[in-house]
Amino acid sequence: MSATTIDRRSSPDELSGDPAARIALRPVGSSRGLLDGAWWPRSRDLLRELPALIDALAPRWGRITRIAVNPRHWPVVPRKIPVPGHVVKAGWFRDEQDPHKLLLLSYTAGRWDLLVIPPETGAAAASRLMAAATDDTGPQLTATALMAAEAAVGAAEAVVRDTPTPHGTVPDPHDTLRSPHHKAPHNTVPHDTSAADRLQDREEAWEYEGGASSTYGAVGTARPDRTPMGM
Repeated sequence: MSATTIDRRSSPDELSGDPAARIALRPVGSSRGLLDGAWWPRSRDLLRELPALIDALAPRWGRITRIAVNPRHWPVVPRKIPVPGHVVKAGWFRDEQDPHKLLLLSYTAGRWDLLVIPPETGAAAASRLMAAATDDTGPQLTATALMAAEAAVGAAEAVVRDTPTPHGTVPDPHDTLRSPHHKAPHNTVPHDTSAADRLQDREEAWEYEGGASSTYGAVGTARPDRTPMGM
């Protein structure tokens, strides 16, 4: 597996102690979408990042007991991750789970899916992605589709900066994320059902792809406030 470079420079909030998780969640009572919110971690270190996320979600979503990721963007997926008050079991799915999504499960409360915004993402782009992941009025896109749309926004912004348009009009590159006519990539399977089904099976799920026996790398229906936290 190729190495993943992580920016270890400390931000002001990290110097003052464990920083709060940067998350945005769908509003209470909103309709179920492909995603329940977005998480913007500060690194790709699950042992370092997950405790703050689980702690922030606990009052709203209850006790998270398992998570799953796609290992494409996580250099190490530990078998177990200590979090406040308990230990979360971690698994991974290479082909069946969106590489930009975190799956969380609780035996008592349900399942949630969060878009994972890359740590190196700029604040403006992260804010747009959080808004798109929690929007229940526009088209529902997968995590990968949202990342592709944001990449298109960034490319459009560069074109707008470099090429003034006639008559002083400037197109809005952010329409890519909110246009109902924008088409998502082919990866549009709702909530990666097959991966979730495996996670729900206590006896078999964590043997698949090394979930229970590998240190390669492992993280589900509540509706909390959509206001971003930890920004």
